[in-house]
This record gives sequence, structure tokens and C-alpha cells, in this order.
Amino acid sequence: MPATGDTGAKNEVLAIIQSRRSVRNFIPEKDVAERDITTILHAANQAPSAHNQQSWRFIVLRGSKKDELVDLVAGKAADFPRPSCALLRMACRSIASAAVVIAVVNTGELIRRGPRLFAVEQEEVLDFFRVMEIQSSAAAVQNMLLAAASMGIGSVWLGILILIKDEVLNFLGEPRGEFMAIVPVGYPLRPSSGPKKQSLATCVKYLS
Repeated sequence: MPATGDTGAKNEVLAIIQSRRSVRNFIPEKDVAERDITTILHAANQAPSAHNQQSWRFIVLRGSKKDELVDLVAGKAADFPRPSCALLRMACRSIASAAVVIAVVNTGELIRRGPRLFAVEQEEVLDFFRVMEIQSSAAAVQNMLLAAASMGIGSVWLGILILIKDEVLNFLGEPRGEFMAIVPVGYPLRPSSGPKKQSLATCVKYLS
């Protein structure tokens, strides 16, 4: 069985992973420099991807376009039951206070090219390539969150927006894809302690 010691203090990457928190409230008047956004995007673009297809796209929203996204989410929130409506309205506040919003979508390129890569019928492997696109884009988002945290910049993956995925993709001018993530980025309004994580004993199984 592997050692159980905490090496985070000795390793910068592990320290960032352990200290990263989802930030939902930002300092509205504090902008994020364009060079820092570029650094975050570069980190996202370095994520592993299935067959190195890199079938993702990043859309950066500022100013009036970001405000339009707030209006879109707020307008759709009332269509859902109270719990989902409340979470969508909370997402609106995060988007509104963030300096920048980065949307991540997949392009469908792997789904289109996959059958040629494997010389198989598309109908047989559609789900296979669809899942790989989702996994690749999710890895890009995780790189983005960690890169932001390493620079003292807050971010959050607003998973609740998957409820209105097609509307958001249409707003972004992107084709309807299998993956969509909206990530507000900015400087935290206040420190966040983060939730307590479950112990490894509850989620790890060793086989030998």
C-alpha cells in the first residue's frame, strides 16, 4: 500500500491542488490582466487530449457580452424548480462580479475524425468518441482552475449551467456539442476555506 504522508508542502503542484478553492464572489472593480488570462488559457491548452485531437475551444467574455450572459441565465432561471432556480441565480452573481468569464466547449472534431482514425463505422463508436471529447475538455478546465489558483486568481466551474447548455452554446455562437463549461475568473472577494474532503479510505480500493 502506498505511503500516506502529506507531501503537499514539499511540492508546489500538490500545494496548489490542495489549496485551490471554488471562488464564487469576486472583487468587481479589480480586473485580471490580459497576460494572466493568456497564461490561464495556455495552461488549459496544454491538457492531455484523446489522440491529441485537442478538440476544444475557449471563448473569453468581458464587458457587455458578459452582461448578456448574466441576462440569459437570469431569464432562464425561472423556468426551473426552486432549487435549480436558486443555483442558477447564484451563478448569475458569480458571472456578474467576475472580471472575465471563460467558456470551454468541444468542437466535435474527434467525433468527426474518430471513425477515420480507427477505420470503423461511426455508429459503432459515437459514444466512445463523445466520452473522450468530454474527458479531454474537462482536463482542460481543471488545468485552467489550477493555473488561476497558482497566480492568486479565483475561479469556479459553474456546473449548474449544463441545465441550459444548448441556450448557452447558441449564445456563444458554437455548434451544439457534448461539453460546455462556464468559468468566471477574478480576484476573490474574501478568503474561502472550502469543503471538507472525504478520506481516501472511503474512496480508494487496492487490488493486487
